[in-house]
Parts: sequence; C-alpha cells; structure tokens
Amino acid sequence: MLARQGILTEADGDCVAVERPAGASPVLIICEHASRTLPEYFGDLGLSTEALSSHIAWDPGALAVARKMSDSLDATLVYQRFSRLIYDCNRPPESAGAMPETSEIYTIPGNQHLQAADRQARTDALYIPFHDRIRALLKERAAREQQTVIVTVHSFTPVYNGRQRAVELGILHDEDHWLADRMLEAATQAPLYRTERNEPYGPEDGVTHTLKLHGLANGLHNAMIEVRNDLIGDDVGQGVMAGYLTGLIQSSLEA
Repeated sequence: MLARQGILTEADGDCVAVERPAGASPVLIICEHASRTLPEYFGDLGLSTEALSSHIAWDPGALAVARKMSDSLDATLVYQRFSRLIYDCNRPPESAGAMPETSEIYTIPGNQHLQAADRQARTDALYIPFHDRIRALLKERAAREQQTVIVTVHSFTPVYNGRQRAVELGILHDEDHWLADRMLEAATQAPLYRTERNEPYGPEDGVTHTLKLHGLANGLHNAMIEVRNDLIGDDVGQGVMAGYLTGLIQSSLEA
C-alpha cells in the first residue's frame, strides 16, 4: 500500500504546483480551480463521469489560459492540483462551499454529512498548504523587493441552473478596485468580449476569499478574472483569450 500523509498518498503528490517561481513580472497568477483530479482516497465521490468532467469539479480551460498568460508575462503561476469538490481553495474552512454537499444540479454523495475530523483532514491536506505556498512566494518576492499584483484566473459555465449567461468576461474585485478599474477601462478600448464588473459573481457570493487573504491583507492590488468556458474550450480560444487578458493587464500596469 502506498504511504499516505493525511488524505494524500505519495502517488497523489503535492497539492500545489508552482511554475516560473522566479518570473520577473509583478503579476502573480493564482488558479484555485485548475484541476478535476480527485485524490485516490476519495474514489469518485459517488459521482458520474459526466459530473466529474463538468464545471462543478473544476474551471475548464482556466489553467490553460493562466499558463499562456504566465508565459507571455513571465509571471509566476500557482495552482491547486486537486478538484474543488474535495476542497475549494477559494473558500475559508468555515464556509459551506469549501466542501460542497451540492453544486448546481448535482448532489455530491461523498461530501454528505462530513464530520469535523473529515473537514479538518481536507483543510490540512489542501487548503493550508496551498495558501501557505502563496504566502511563502509573497515573502520571497518582498525579500527581493519585487512588486506584486495578484490576479486569479477562473472560468464559468455559459448556462447555470438553466439560465443563459450573456457576459463573456468578468473582472471581479473586492474593496480594492484599482486593477479592476484599469482592466475594465482597457477593455472598453478593445471590446473583444462582453466584459462586466463583478459578473457573473461578486464579493457578496464569497468568491473573493483569495483576493482578501493575500491581496487586501498585504496591501497588494488584485483582481479576479472569470472567463465563460465555451470561449476557451480549445487551444485557439485559450490563446486568443490569454493574449487579450495579457494585453489588458499590461495596459493597466503601464497606466
């Protein structure tokens, strides 16, 4: 039997991955919902293959876009290697959404009636190491006097609970809207996508946890990007979107 540390085995590997750790850009890219992979300990959580491939398990296309942005900007990228069905790293441990019992039309059998010890095991294995790694990167950047702005990258489904979403690109923010304002202004100058502020989610939906934890708490400018996932379903769409977002960010930082 493979050795296990908490809920992760040696075969599972680390929960957090970092690419371009010495990237020169002031942008630090974070992708909390990068993967649909489940640690082997959890099997399939009682879900169908369809459900485990859907947006409830991850943000389709988000990691691919984030990687292309990282390449273009020479920006450090941090991402979670396991599905948000086990732990949503953009939610604090006390949130019901951190380990959801339901998501959109799906009930998640493996997440029903979790005991306190189960929740703590997931928190210890996924949430704490993920955010500790971000803290370590921020400390390293501060030590070398590298400026930092935080950008998180997500995707959303075009139809949610039977309702079509017209927005194509959302630029989200919490109390600090410095970067979001500039990105939205840049988007009006090059309106390739229908772009809106704090859509299809906003701070009231609890989606700005990472921004608050690492951006607001450290006085760092920050923004969250939400891309409609039908626009980034293949390499071409991902490349176009990444190029557009890179342009918005560069224009914003120059401004």
